[in-house]
Amino acid sequence: MTEQKKEIRIRAAEPFDAAAMSALIGSEYVFEGTLQMPLAAVASRVERYAKTDGNNLNLVAVTETDSGEQVIGVSGLYQTHPSLRRGHTRSLALTVAAPWQGKGIGHKLMAATTHWADNWAHVLRIELTVFADNARAIALYERHGFAREGMLRAFALRDGEYVDALAMARLHPKPPAIR
Repeated sequence: MTEQKKEIRIRAAEPFDAAAMSALIGSEYVFEGTLQMPLAAVASRVERYAKTDGNNLNLVAVTETDSGEQVIGVSGLYQTHPSLRRGHTRSLALTVAAPWQGKGIGHKLMAATTHWADNWAHVLRIELTVFADNARAIALYERHGFAREGMLRAFALRDGEYVDALAMARLHPKPPAIR
């Protein structure tokens, strides 16, 4: 069975997924699109991914292999600030394993993530930063209602060069109201 024909499931990340999530985020052709460091030990992120917090969301995209489930994508929404005044805001993190990029995994993760934010979590605003040269990710975010809010010049060091990032955000398309 080819990768493209395998069933993909989106589910809540569990503490036992932490090592697989960390390995994916630190893998080649993935970490370059994040603020992760190359050659970081998987264990350096495991404790963070193993924690559960009802105010945040961690999802994984998984597929079945001969040896069991394989984590092929990760998304999360995290509180941006402990202040009550920013309680309506979450920060988005999303990544997909290199062999699975461009196959709809990011779209599935975004749909599940925004559904949770819009319908269950009192989230009015989702924020993210994305490297300005990551056209595929920017297109995905715009497809899901994110708008460009500004350019962050020399945002991060990547492979010996300072690169720009876009600040993007999505406001709830139809905020809840009293009936």
